[in-house]
Amino acid sequence: MIDYMVSFFVSFFQNPSAWGIGLAIAFGAVWLAGYRPPLFKKPWLWVVLVSSAFLTLAVISFIQVPLGVWTGQALSHFWSQEVLMRWIFLAGIPQILLTGLVQEGSKLVPVVVYWWRSGKNIDPKLGLAVGAVAGAGFGIFEAQWALNAIFASGWTWEIMQSGGFMTLLGFWERFFTVAAHIAFSALAGYGLAKGWGWQFYLIASVLHGLLNYSAVLWQAGLLTVVHAEIYIAVLAVLVTAGALWLRWRKTAATTGPAIPAP
Repeated sequence: MIDYMVSFFVSFFQNPSAWGIGLAIAFGAVWLAGYRPPLFKKPWLWVVLVSSAFLTLAVISFIQVPLGVWTGQALSHFWSQEVLMRWIFLAGIPQILLTGLVQEGSKLVPVVVYWWRSGKNIDPKLGLAVGAVAGAGFGIFEAQWALNAIFASGWTWEIMQSGGFMTLLGFWERFFTVAAHIAFSALAGYGLAKGWGWQFYLIASVLHGLLNYSAVLWQAGLLTVVHAEIYIAVLAVLVTAGALWLRWRKTAATTGPAIPAP
């Protein structure tokens, strides 16, 4: 178990490629731009971005991974694999929820630190932006890991030209998964600033689990690989739209025309 956890952690730093890292940063920049985080006015946000990436990886490697293994072992102790596969729609829920709770919690830690550092009184719009930065940190980090693996497997432009759209599914998935990471954490940051921290944390965690539930639907045969990728994209766009609506609705209320006193 220890060896597996360590190897998973180390895998994020293996097979680095300029294309993989560059695309991951580009994906993050595209989605983060809509939130307009004050990265240059508040340089401390760069610490949030970087710390979110490494902290979340550490938590996944040394907490989520063993918990996931133990959950699977507990289920297998009471039910056979045949029964678990027959009831996979329910049997997959514990581990799916676990991923959301662990990852959204670890991404939220730098946001909580920022909240405490700011005297527990930050504007919800800023809280949403700080959350988005934290989500982008791990989203970009995870994307470069996945994209580097794609390039290390031998992906080339020639393969794309001969294989068509199917060879681009890995890039498609990472593009929208980065958006989802940013949007989930943005909602959590917004809720924290509004005083609804645990409620929005649970919302973000459930949405994260709903995204990962596509793997269960695929394994059950209800979705093809293409359908699963479309599912991920649609959910990511919908959650991003909701988060950006909160961001720009607040901006409009703040920057609207002043009402003269009677």
